[in-house]
Parts: sequence; structure tokens; C-alpha cells
Amino acid sequence: MKVALVGNPNTGKSSLFNILTGLNQKIGNFPGVTVDKKSGFCKLADNQVVSIIDLPGCYSLYPKTQDEAIVSDILSDKKNEFHPDLVIVVVDVTNLKRNLLLYSQVADLGIPLILALNMNDLAEKEQIAVDADKLSELLGVQVIKISARNNEHIEDLKKAISNAPSFAIHSSAYSIPQSSQNLVDKISHEFDYDNEYASLLLAHQYSAAKHLSKNETDKLDSFIEEQQFHSADQQVEETIWRYTYIDKLIKECVQIAPKPIEPSLTDKIDDVLTHKFWGFAIFFLILLVIFQSVFSWAEYPMALIENLFSWIDEVGHQYLPAGVFADLLLNGILAGLGGVIVFVPQIAILFAFIAILEDTGYMARITFLMDKLMRKVGLSGKSVVPMIGGLACAVPSIMATRNIENWKDRIITIMVTPLISCAARLPVYILLISLVVPDDKVWGFFDLRGLTLLALYILGTVGAVFVAWIMKRLIKGKEASYFIMELPIYRKPRWKNVFLTMFDKVMTFIFEVGKIIIAISIVLWVAASYGPPSRMDSITAKYESPELIDSHSAAELERMESSERLENSYVGILGKTIEPVIRPLGFDWKIGIALITSVAAREVFVGTMATIYSVEGSDDDTANIREIMAAAKDPQTGAKVYTTATAFSLMVFYAFAMQCLSTIAVVKRETNGWKWPAIQFGYMTVMAYLASLIVYQLLR
Repeated sequence: MKVALVGNPNTGKSSLFNILTGLNQKIGNFPGVTVDKKSGFCKLADNQVVSIIDLPGCYSLYPKTQDEAIVSDILSDKKNEFHPDLVIVVVDVTNLKRNLLLYSQVADLGIPLILALNMNDLAEKEQIAVDADKLSELLGVQVIKISARNNEHIEDLKKAISNAPSFAIHSSAYSIPQSSQNLVDKISHEFDYDNEYASLLLAHQYSAAKHLSKNETDKLDSFIEEQQFHSADQQVEETIWRYTYIDKLIKECVQIAPKPIEPSLTDKIDDVLTHKFWGFAIFFLILLVIFQSVFSWAEYPMALIENLFSWIDEVGHQYLPAGVFADLLLNGILAGLGGVIVFVPQIAILFAFIAILEDTGYMARITFLMDKLMRKVGLSGKSVVPMIGGLACAVPSIMATRNIENWKDRIITIMVTPLISCAARLPVYILLISLVVPDDKVWGFFDLRGLTLLALYILGTVGAVFVAWIMKRLIKGKEASYFIMELPIYRKPRWKNVFLTMFDKVMTFIFEVGKIIIAISIVLWVAASYGPPSRMDSITAKYESPELIDSHSAAELERMESSERLENSYVGILGKTIEPVIRPLGFDWKIGIALITSVAAREVFVGTMATIYSVEGSDDDTANIREIMAAAKDPQTGAKVYTTATAFSLMVFYAFAMQCLSTIAVVKRETNGWKWPAIQFGYMTVMAYLASLIVYQLLR
């Protein structure tokens, strides 16, 4: 049985989905559109397994956004592959009047329903009493009181799902107006719809329906013109009728205790957290705590991961027969993977904090605060949501711009979102900060490393705002923009939800990045281990000469030969070719190779450096990538490669550069061409080069 969860945003629908499915879930996209699809499986008390799909939050079946259009299409079209056998409409019982509008529309589609009255614990605190039995009798559906946050009465809901097939089908609430009946009959007959309200929905929104052919759209055009159907007027009349109906329901089934009119706890907290000065100061402090924690809390698990990979490498060298396969496995794949996996604890901590901020309701306040700032550079607050999402990953954030109706605002948001420092930049930042920034305490819990990381995130945000301000003046557009959002009440974070979010993001990072790292590590190892035969033969002859053998130890000879072979390998030749271009930034040819490979994904930089230094060899075979890079020296000058100037120059380069093929691909898809991705890649590369050049020349 296919079960769909439907509800307004902020009703706890996704929390219920997490409880019902646990870890038995997956996230993807609906076919043909960039809207998240969460699906999973739930085991009921009778050992029956049902498929659960969490549909995007929406306020009405008359869509204003891509998310709402998906919900409307799936529920009204029985031929849709995701059309459910049962719908659970999740409503916030403290906001029953507004939430029941969507319920009444879904009910009229004739799909078997369960009404889940969520946040029952909050309703009791606010002395809102809902007679669920009376409501069930009036609606003709099962009505279950639950609290997804506290995991209360979930078993009752599961029993209701089991009983759903045998429960009487509810009656429709809304009657099709006489003026629209002929049109509805025509559509029902022509398109084989057995539900009148589904036919009416098609009449309202057929122009945006992707499943219709041009002939079908033309046919509906003629029907609409012939019947003189005015969609906007009909929607207003229907909405008024539905709210009148809902008012009667609430009068019969809901009792609200009178209470004095005074600011709620949420209002009192908002007076501080959304204050024009203290709001930004507290937000800055929260960011500082997050980035300091990323360093402080991750040290021990990072050391464990480094020791694990060192042990695997040691065992591999001990038991695997020497040869090409062992070299590829240990110096190529293992070194590349180990260099990136070691940063998983930091990424987990970052995503855990983001999940907590979302779960408590504070992320919505950040959006509200940033809206004021964005308006000063000419964008609406709708651009803030994707940009904040960019802290995790630019790809879904750029997909989220589909909710921005204003074309100009949407293009500008797409163009600047990759400047927001994402989780992929975190391994690069942490590696370089740990090389040159001491962990000296600045004040109590905070040290210089946490402050530096915060500064890099602020730098990316300032860069995005600055570019948005310039583009607002360069790109022409006349549409007015607006921003309406609902601020949820503050709640305690649900730790299970936080864990599931963190687990999902970390697994995505490991497997998605892991595939790229393995592929690039193999190619890189081959290119770093082999070179033009003439060069390699001359190096072999050089290190077989008696003079060198007599004057150096075997270990020294091996290290010197490995280093020279790397320099003359295919990857070394490529690095030496681009070195003159990047030398003014303080980068050597090895860093240049990492810049090229990390165009695939930013975090590949770390894996590339690990592979290159592993192929080259070092004095200490058990040293990790951080220790090897800290000890790296320029063969000509003998000076450290990773000086403060070089490290900060590299960090600033990565703060601005477009080093992500996935982002380029999604921008191409969202803008229907290569024009905007080319402009984006070009301006970000120039911006990164110039900023890096300035930083290096100032600090050298």
C-alpha cells in the first residue's frame, strides 16, 4: 500500500515521516523536476509493510510554487506513478482553521484519508480541546491525535493505517458550482476522470501541467473559452465557501479556553533574536560557537580515523606483495580516501548544528534577519533561503530557487549561491588552518582557529552579497519581488531527527565524494607513477650510478628517486606547465594539480594532495597528510611550502572559485543553457585569482 503524507509547512510532517520510516528511507528527486522526494517503508503492527512518501509541504492544491504543483499533480491524477492508496493529512492542531483548508481539498479528491492532529501536546498547554470522535463523525474519516515530536500515539496511527482499506469512504464537502458543471463534465468525459473535483483542479491549472500533451492543452483551452470559465474568481469563491464550512466544524468540535492577551514566549524571544542589533550579534556568536566546536570536538575522532588508515596502510605494506596493484591500492586509492574521510567528524558536527537550528525554529529567524540585508542589495528574502542552504551544499540550494517567481532575482540567486561556503570547502579550510593557525585561546572556549574558520564563511557571504549588488544593476528586469514566510514557534530539538539528518548527510558525503575520490585517485596515481619512457629511463640510470649509491643511504636514494619520478611524470609535467600562472599566488606545481582535479569537487583537493605526497614518499611512512604537508619544503630554497601567506592565499582561492562540476551541471539545467554557467565559472575564477593574488602579496 502506498501512503502519502500531506500537510502545510511546519506541521511536523517530516518528523512523522522520520518516526514511521526510521533509517529505512531514501531521498531523491521526482522525475523531471528538481523537487526533493523522500520515501521509505514502515512496518505496521500486523507485520504489513507499507510504502511512505513525504510530499512537499503546501498550503493549497492551487499551486503557487513547484513544490505545491507536485502535490496537486500526484493527488489529482490517478495515472501518476506516485498516486497514493491512502493519504495521511498532517495538521497542526493549534492552527486547525488554516490547516483544514488543504484537508478539505484533498478530501474532495475521493482518496481514502486519515486526519492526523499533530502537536497535541502543545494544544493541551494552550488549552485547546478537540473532540476527535465528533470530528471523525462529521468528516467520515479516522481522526488520530498524535505528537510526532514526543513520539506519542504513533502506534494508534499505525493501527489506523492498517484499518484504512476497510474504513468507509468519506463524502465530499464541496459541491461543484452550477456554472462550472458543464466544463467539469466535459473534462471528466474527455480525460477519463472519475472525480469531479480532480476535473475542476485540471481546469484551474492545466497550463502548468507537465503530463499533458499540446493537443490536450489546446483542447482544454477551447473548453475554458467555450464555457467562459474564470479561474481566479472561482478560486476565491471556493476558498470563502471552504472557510465557512471549516468555521462550522471548529464551532462544533473545538473548545479554546479564554486567555489574557499577552505576548507569547515565542514573541518575547523574537524581541531579542530578531532585534536589528542584538539579532545579528547573537547570530554571529552562534556561528562562532559552531565553528569553534567543529575544531574542538572533532580532534579525537579525527585522530582515531587517521590512526585507522595508518594501520590499514601498514598492514597493507606488510602483507600485500609489492607491485603495481599494492602501490595503486595503498598509495593511490587508500591515501586519497583517507585524506578526505578524516574530515567526516567536522562535517557531521556542522550538519548536526544546522539540523538543530532548523528544528528549533531559529533558521527561519535567520532568514528573517537576512531579508533586511538582502533588500538593501536589491534582492527579496526568497533569495535568503537558498543562500542559507548553501552552507550545506549549493546543488539543492540552486534547485530551491524554483520557488522564486521573479526571473531576475532567481538568476542572481543562482549566480551567487556557490559563493556561500559549503560543507565541501570545510576539509580544505580545516586542513590549511591546522597547518598555519595556532590553537591559541582568544577568550574562554574560543581560539584563533575557530575565528579564522568563521572569517572564511563571512568572506564568502560578503562576496555573494557584493556580487548580487553588482548583478542587480547589470541584469535588467521589471517584476516586483515579495517575501512571505511563516515563523514557527520555538521548540526543543528532536534529537532523533537531528541524528537522522546528520547521518543522511554524512552518508551522502561519504558515498558521493567517495566515488569521485576513488576515480580521481586511480587516474592521478597512474599519471603520477608513469611518465615519458625516455625521462623515466634516464632517472633509473641516474640512481643506479655507483657515485650516488656510495654517497647516500638506501632510504635517501628511494625518496630522491620517487620525488624526481613524480616531477617527471605526466602529472608532474602538467603541474610544471601551469606553475608560472599560479606561482604569483604562492602555489607550486603540486598545488596546481590539486586545483585542476578539485574542479570535480572541492574536497578532492585534500585527496589529491594525499595521493601526490604518498606517491612521492616521505621520511615518516606513518605520518598523516597534515603532518606531511606541514613538513613539505621547496626543493630549491629549502623554505616551507605551506607558509601563512600560501595557506591563506589558497583558502581565499577556494572561498571564491567554482570548483564543483555538480553545481555547474545543475546551473546549466536550471537556466536551460551554457550561457549562465559559463559566466558564473568565469567571474568566480577571476574573482578567486585576484583575491588570492592580493592576499599572498600582502602576507608574503
